[in-house]
Amino acid sequence: MGKGNNTYGYARVSARDQNLARQYEALRRFPIEERFIYADTASGKNFDRPSYVRLMHMMQPGDVMVIKSIDRLGRNYDEIIEQWRTITKQMGCAIVVLDMPLLDTRRQADGLTGAFIADLVLQVLSYVAQIERENIRQRQAEGIALAKARGVRFGRPAIERPEIYGKVSWQVIHGELSRGEAARASGVSVTTFEKWMDADNPGWRHLSRIAYDEGHHRR
Repeated sequence: MGKGNNTYGYARVSARDQNLARQYEALRRFPIEERFIYADTASGKNFDRPSYVRLMHMMQPGDVMVIKSIDRLGRNYDEIIEQWRTITKQMGCAIVVLDMPLLDTRRQADGLTGAFIADLVLQVLSYVAQIERENIRQRQAEGIALAKARGVRFGRPAIERPEIYGKVSWQVIHGELSRGEAARASGVSVTTFEKWMDADNPGWRHLSRIAYDEGHHRR
């Protein structure tokens, strides 16, 4: 294929445990030669993706980029629109989205361009997708707020205090045991033991210090 008439494929997955095989198969059926398919395994949060960057530098006006779905370009409305405009307007290339036949900016057989329809459909689809993501986040936030109101706790379950905790916490307050010794006796880290003490005995640090000073003076 000559310069300016190449058709490239781009595939992306957002996690290393996801499989590129389905995207590769769809691109090969277009058909695209495998040597013209570029792929990344990276987050769609930005476009610092090595294969995508190489492909963008490789493409010339008149070339075509084929992707399986529109979210290969980005994960929100602004990113998708920005990349779409860069490719079709600034670079003078075409885009074909296999999962959405209307998103095809190549010149059609009747001499009319599909760019206008594709741009219009893209605007609507990207906007709807963005609104849906925002609605999902809002529902999640509302669900978390309701759960917290019902007393549901999130995160790691609290570690139960062992029977010996009452005794060793008293000994720490009265200067008879160090925090490290009390934590080991309780089977937890010093940090966890101190959190328990802060919750159960406000001011224990001050009392422990007084007890330590008094014991030191008696010696």
